[in-house]
Order: sequence, then structure tokens, then C-alpha cells
Amino acid sequence: MERAAKKEAVEELRTVFKATGVAIVAHYSGLTVSQMQTLRKQMKQAGAAVKVSKNRLAKIALEGTDVAAIGPLLKGPTVIATSNDPVAAPKVAIEFAKTNERFVILGGSMGKTVLNVDGVKATSCAARLSASSRRRRPSSPSSRTRRRQSLRASFRPMPQRAKRPDALRNTQTLVRTNVLRKLING
Repeated sequence: MERAAKKEAVEELRTVFKATGVAIVAHYSGLTVSQMQTLRKQMKQAGAAVKVSKNRLAKIALEGTDVAAIGPLLKGPTVIATSNDPVAAPKVAIEFAKTNERFVILGGSMGKTVLNVDGVKATSCAARLSASSRRRRPSSPSSRTRRRQSLRASFRPMPQRAKRPDALRNTQTLVRTNVLRKLING
């Protein structure tokens, strides 16, 4: 890599790191090309990005940014997932790591806060918590009351029908058939 290309790569990484809200670092050795493409696709769909770069260039680009704390994690074959949304990159990374054992999350940074592996998992869980808090809540006590009453009514035991004597049942059947015959015949 020429010196000019290295400077360009550092500047590109620096703009990414300055604009990002969260950065996740993971080892990716042993992943196939198709698995990496799947990771990139999932990250893109979630609004995140994946970068593979030389560790030394990434450390230089990290200087002076909020996510500079991930510098010590950059050892070996690493991939850096970034996103403006503090939940997108961690969520996709955790889900991808569950299905691909060779993708090992090392840690990350949310702003100036350093995240270990558990911190990244907790950040990804925040998505589920925020989604559950957005569920529609009843707007008034009356709707809540109606819902309770309908639930209670559905769980009440059905009353047993009284059995009719056979003679009465047969008489009613005869009357119905006679009425139907009169209607049909005119």
C-alpha cells in the first residue's frame, strides 16, 4: 500500500469513526467470503456498516475520536462494525455471533464509554426493551375494563342445557316439518 493510499484510508476511517455512535470490534478469522457478505448485508439492512482495515491504520484513525477506546482491541484479524444507532451494530453482531462460532466479539465503544462483551450484549438487549416499551398501552381505564370483562366472560363455564323429554322434542320436530311443508307446497 502506498503512502498516499494509506493517508486516504486513514482519513476515510477517521470520518467514519467521528460520525459513528457505536463501534464493535470482533475477530473474523475462519469465516468464509459468503458469511462475511451475509454479515455486511445484515449490517446494511440494520443501518450499520462493517470495515476491515489494517489495525495500525485504524489505530491512527481512532486518535481524537469518541470511540478511541477500542484501540487496544485491534489485534489480529479484526472487523469493526459501526452505526449511528447505538443498538443496530451490537444487535446484528450478537445475532451473527450466535450462528457463526468463528465470529468472536471482543468489545466495543459507545461514544466514550468502553464496552466489554457483556456490555455489547446488554446494548443489543436494549433493542428488545425499547421495542416492548413501545407497545400500545390502553388509553383509558374503560378500555382496560372492557378487555378484562371480555376475558372473564370467555373463561366462564358454559351453563348446561336442560334436557328435553323425548316426547316434547319429537313434537317440536313434527311441528317444524309441518310448517316447512306448508311453506313449500303453498
